[in-house]
Amino acid sequence: MESMLNKLKSTVTKVTADVTSAVMGNPVTREFDVGRHIASGGNGLAWKIFNGTKKSTKQEVAVFVFDKKLIDKYQKFEKDQIIDSLKRGVQQLTRLRHPRLLTVQHPLEESRDCLAFCTEPVFASLANVLGNWENLPSPVSPDIKDYNLYDVETKYGLLQVSEGLSFLHSSVKMVHGNITPENIILNKSGAWKIMGFDFCVSSSNPSEQEPKFPCKEWDPNLPSLCLPNPEYLAPEYILSVSCETASDMYSLGTVMYAVFNKGKPIFEVNKQDIYKSFSRQLDQLSRLGSSSLSNIPEEVREHVKLLLNVTPTVRPDADQMTKIPFFDDVGAVTLQYFDTLFQRDNLQKSQFFKGLPKVLPKLPKRVIVQRILPCLTSEFVNPDMVPFVLPNVLLIAEECTKEEYVKLILPELGPVFKQQEPIQILLIFLQKMDLLLTKTPPDEIKNSVLPMVYRALEAPSIQIQELCLNIIPTFANLIDYPSMKNALIPRIKNACLQTSSLAVRVNSLVCLGKILEYLDKWFVLDDILPFLQQIPSKEPAVLMGILGIYKCTFTHKKLGITKEQLAGKVLPHLIPLSIENNLNLNQFNSFISVIKEMLNRLESEHKTKLEQLQIMQEQQKSLDIGNQMNASEETKVTNVGSQHIDKVFNNIGADFLTGGESENKEDGLQNKHKRASLTLEEKQKLAKEQEQAQKLKSQQPLKPQVHTPVAPVKQTKDLTDTLMDNMSSLTSLSVSTPKISASSTFTSVPSMGLGMMFSTPIDNTKRNLTNGLNANMGFQTSGFNMPVNTNQNLFSSPSTPGVTKMTLGTPSTLPNFSAVSVPPAGAKQTQQRPTDMSALNNLFGPQKPKVSMNQLSQQKPNQWLNQFVPPQGSPGMGSSVMGTPMNMMGQSAFGMQANPFFSPQNFAQPPTTMTNSSSASNDLKDLFG
Repeated sequence: MESMLNKLKSTVTKVTADVTSAVMGNPVTREFDVGRHIASGGNGLAWKIFNGTKKSTKQEVAVFVFDKKLIDKYQKFEKDQIIDSLKRGVQQLTRLRHPRLLTVQHPLEESRDCLAFCTEPVFASLANVLGNWENLPSPVSPDIKDYNLYDVETKYGLLQVSEGLSFLHSSVKMVHGNITPENIILNKSGAWKIMGFDFCVSSSNPSEQEPKFPCKEWDPNLPSLCLPNPEYLAPEYILSVSCETASDMYSLGTVMYAVFNKGKPIFEVNKQDIYKSFSRQLDQLSRLGSSSLSNIPEEVREHVKLLLNVTPTVRPDADQMTKIPFFDDVGAVTLQYFDTLFQRDNLQKSQFFKGLPKVLPKLPKRVIVQRILPCLTSEFVNPDMVPFVLPNVLLIAEECTKEEYVKLILPELGPVFKQQEPIQILLIFLQKMDLLLTKTPPDEIKNSVLPMVYRALEAPSIQIQELCLNIIPTFANLIDYPSMKNALIPRIKNACLQTSSLAVRVNSLVCLGKILEYLDKWFVLDDILPFLQQIPSKEPAVLMGILGIYKCTFTHKKLGITKEQLAGKVLPHLIPLSIENNLNLNQFNSFISVIKEMLNRLESEHKTKLEQLQIMQEQQKSLDIGNQMNASEETKVTNVGSQHIDKVFNNIGADFLTGGESENKEDGLQNKHKRASLTLEEKQKLAKEQEQAQKLKSQQPLKPQVHTPVAPVKQTKDLTDTLMDNMSSLTSLSVSTPKISASSTFTSVPSMGLGMMFSTPIDNTKRNLTNGLNANMGFQTSGFNMPVNTNQNLFSSPSTPGVTKMTLGTPSTLPNFSAVSVPPAGAKQTQQRPTDMSALNNLFGPQKPKVSMNQLSQQKPNQWLNQFVPPQGSPGMGSSVMGTPMNMMGQSAFGMQANPFFSPQNFAQPPTTMTNSSSASNDLKDLFG
């Protein structure tokens, strides 16, 4: 790596040193910057050619430098002769101005070390191109080393030399005297130019007379730079010491031979014995056959043979050579026309430019880029010619690489992008928009190309708008998304809404439909589809365009329309449009077909969603059931014990079956618990319940076992017979119904039952689950006051009109049947007539008890009590007796106490107050008033 850098450094240093030493101190360097050494030319390739630029204008030039070190070997007078010859040639070239002569930009300047002058930009000399690399930098540039002349270049180059000679011979009356490949320069555009007027001879006669050109005798003692190249010199120069215009034509013939033979001249001349060489050459020329000219194209072979004729008068003149068929090649003619373009008027130019696209494909790319493109772009300053020139420039751009396009074409197109007149310029650019977007850098696209498209959409010409809308889809994929979303789409929408042309509106919709695939789904749903509802026109073509956009969006894999959009916006818009009177049958069928597709997808998607929701709900329910499984198992066991008594008392005291305060509190807490967010402790508890539920699922279901209570060791007194006798005696009594006064303890109210105290009645099933008879109940007489209306049976109907006032006790979740006790001693008894106890006759009648009175009378006391008491150890069944809500009142209709748990000892050891039937009768009187 280091060696390569050193080599590069030495090369750069050497080149810099060569340039510095060559032009240092020369006045040319005051106005021009000298670049690298690129070629060589002139007589003996003595002139080095450098790149250069003018300091003031940055105009590109070529700097010709003759280094005086090349002639250090000569004596002083020889040096002076060489310098004078070189100066004469440059000064003559400077005075002459013609397109076929090399143009001098700055005259010759001399310094102590060199001679220098500046010309138009140069590529190389013809000798360099043909392989003569003398006085070139080492290594030779690949541009020259690999350069090959195309046929059209050769033809037109020779034609240019012929035209230059015609100018010299006819107009200037001058013989060049040294037409050689060294003195033919190829400029940067590829044109062949004549230089090297060191040995030119002007006519000595006045311009009106026949020109006469004096000739000097060949002096072999002069330095070679003071003599013309004898290999391209006509024989008469040496043999007869004469010259004329035909002598230059001989030289042209030798040049043509060399061009077609890779730079090799037709004869090699021995400069030491030049007369002998030319004598031999003369004999060969007289016997010149077609075999010697085999490499020359057949159509020009005879003309070359004529040019090499020994007799000068036989040779064609320059003007005749320009008209030979060989130069009628379409490429050469085209290039020739470009060179004379400045002489043509606009009509001639327009006709030429119209036919140029047919010629361009036949020409080599290098010729087009170097020769034709600069001529075309120079016409951009003429607005009237731009519509004729621009298609050719864009056609050339298609064949160029991106780098060539950016370097050579894009800078010339910049001003044209901004031209709005004539309107054809915009049309041409729109037709080639894909080319521009492909090869133009992104910054230039944003700054120059897209603004031109926007102007086209806003143009007043309907034709321009239509063309723009038709072309936009062809290059939409090349436009960046932000520009399309924020600049292009809004202008298309405005063109659709604001235009009065049906064609523009329809084309706008078609354009939008074609570029939907390049847009984002949500942009289409939020911006494009709502825009369709703003279109005021109802023509069939517009309606079909709207339908097309809907259908494209609906069916496109990337886009699609959501079911919410379908149901809320699309279908409500499409269905009214489908019945427009302007639509024909086919158009209506198209609408209906799309609407059906949308409805089918809407149905399927929403149905799928609902099915999924249903599945999720079922899964959630199953999970909730698992969480409540433990409570459900306990409820099943409770129901088994409660159903036995509930069937006996299912129609008793329906007013008391509507639920109690405690039940409402429990339900309210449950609902509140479900709605409110759970605390950490509640979540932990819920998790434990789920674990228990999972364990219960994996276990066998538990079956409740009925345990027969063991009789107490101490026998209790049998009160059954006494109770039955007292009840029988009570039923036989005839009691008249007393009328309750207004001053009575009870206030009369309408017979509304207890249902008025609750928002909703509670069904029997729920009461069985939550308010069933608890196994741990005992009877109590105090704590409940209930008046009895003798006109109503207290337990015969669901509602009890006789109830007028009640006192609610504290609810209890675990009630207990305590022993029946005597009322408090201090209790005030209201004196009234004996109460009609016929209600007791129906106590076990309508309810269809499982055990009849006769069977009860025959049972033992414990056996009768066990009908109401569940087995010991079984789960509690609630808190009501005969369906009466215990938790609502605190006591039952029989005065049951609801606090302590039930125990068999409560029945095994009755209070001493119940020792005879009279005490039991008193208790019942207290109970029923």
